[in-house]
Amino acid sequence: MNPILLDTQAAIWSAGGTLGSRVKRTIDAAAQRNELLLSPITAWEIGMLVGKGRLSLKTAAGDYVRALFAQPGVVTAQMTPAIALAAAGLSGGCPADPADRILIATASAYGARLVTRDEHILRYAKASRFLSCLDC
Repeated sequence: MNPILLDTQAAIWSAGGTLGSRVKRTIDAAAQRNELLLSPITAWEIGMLVGKGRLSLKTAAGDYVRALFAQPGVVTAQMTPAIALAAAGLSGGCPADPADRILIATASAYGARLVTRDEHILRYAKASRFLSCLDC
């Protein structure tokens, strides 16, 4: 099986227990194999969402992010220079959002399925055929 990379919303929903059972089973199986990936860009996005008042947490953002990345089976996907360059070079209708581009390039570099509900990413995955997504 391939690793799974959660986009930021999927990571938040997974931590909150609000994903459907099919996606939850897929995530749990990846965690059991130590193949559940989170990108550092997710920490940045969570901080930005909290800072803009678009995400309310019961704990401080730093504590939330540390707990999120410390869950059993979670592996931090490294954001390498090669991934950053790949994100910059994506074309063919790739989303303009830099965080989305980094997540797409990270999934590609790790051979991972990207778990997302983002319509722009899902459309890009269908058009590009090199990105595998799981709609959550």
